Amino acid sequence: MTDTLPASADKIPLHMSYLQPVPNLQPEQKQKFRNGEKVFNTFWIAVPNDVMAAWWNLSEPGPGGAEWGLGPTFTATSCVACHIQAGRGHAMESSGGKSVFPQSLRLSIPGTDAHGGPLPDPNYGLHIQPFDTINSKDTARRAGEAEVHVDWKPASAKMADGEVVSLRKPSIRLEQLNFGPLADGVMMSMRNSQAIFGLGYLEAVSEADILALAELQKSQGLNGRPNYVRDDVNDKTSIGRFGWKANQPSLQQQIAGAFLGDIGVSSPLYPEQNCPAVQKDCQEQRHHTNPDLRPELWSALTFWVTGLDAPAQRDRAEPAVQRGEKLFATLKCAQCHVPELKTGSFERIPQLGNQTIRPYTDLLLHDMGPELADGRPDYRASGSDWRTPPLWGIGLSKNVNGSNNFLHDGRARNLLEAIVWHGGEAQASRELFTKLPRKDRDDLLAFLQSL
Repeated sequence: MTDTLPASADKIPLHMSYLQPVPNLQPEQKQKFRNGEKVFNTFWIAVPNDVMAAWWNLSEPGPGGAEWGLGPTFTATSCVACHIQAGRGHAMESSGGKSVFPQSLRLSIPGTDAHGGPLPDPNYGLHIQPFDTINSKDTARRAGEAEVHVDWKPASAKMADGEVVSLRKPSIRLEQLNFGPLADGVMMSMRNSQAIFGLGYLEAVSEADILALAELQKSQGLNGRPNYVRDDVNDKTSIGRFGWKANQPSLQQQIAGAFLGDIGVSSPLYPEQNCPAVQKDCQEQRHHTNPDLRPELWSALTFWVTGLDAPAQRDRAEPAVQRGEKLFATLKCAQCHVPELKTGSFERIPQLGNQTIRPYTDLLLHDMGPELADGRPDYRASGSDWRTPPLWGIGLSKNVNGSNNFLHDGRARNLLEAIVWHGGEAQASRELFTKLPRKDRDDLLAFLQSL
């Protein structure tokens, strides 16, 4: 992402802003990019029973270009279902009602696995799958593992000038638990789907630069820390860069993990289906020949996600935006939402290497206080730690897919609410924001909307 819009930017529809390739891809790279985009939009379907399978060659795509291998349990049938136009997810707007989608509910129990990661609930794994492809003999059993509902609890915050900001906080409610109760002490965390553009640039930031930011922040009185997580691709421990708690070290692993955890699709990295021992129907379900996600599909999708550009800032010359940018620095928001980073060399897509980017993140964990805590540790991230989310492109979110839900569980319905929820290491900045005159608060929001 450069600091100025390309000459053709005015021709790009706003809803397509997150879907643009990085500049200067070569013809063969462009073809792989388009192949990956096709995988992103592909629907996955269940492997048919023995009778129906006779009609299909399971080594080839299914009807309508769909791919085989959905389930046995799943949250979505495609990548695009949760990341519409490569954007963030939508939180439920009202309490109760149908089971949440496209958000997901993470689970774990106290303790850690052999690599320091979270332990799964013995009956339900690491998150609830609300759907399945299982033809159960028990016709009374509902589909999926459980229904996940959210009840919004009202809250509010008052600015120094008297303005009251209405807030909401989710209360999670599970119904129709089909495989017994949750374990004692189970920890639950609602997660909203994140936007997926610009991630290749973040993977290209060197580990040394991330660690240098952590050292700089110590001198500023902050405690930004990297997460160190299991790197299954390279069979080692690596710095986490992606996910709400920085629990994924690479896009390649993030994608394989999402296919298994969200779509029920096995991959060369994770060839075993996600079936806890108690779920006998899941274990007996007919599976496609492993892996479901063929290597060429995995490679193409990884290339596409890596090669998605980040939109440049808009309206930089507007006085309100310029005043807001200065306030962003004055309030010390920029200490964690670091405006400018540099990428190192990057073999997979060399065009991403040695670039100056403006993502507004440090890729580090910060304690955000009790109000935002989910109480669920993830490797070295505590129950109140969150990775600083990038802010680039944030002002286009509603244009892209209608979502204006921010923070890890989508509780914030706009950027003002997101700021007001900040606590912990961001408490001082939050307090300074609440004391600003209304005009200054609006200017700072105008700056964020320009990103």
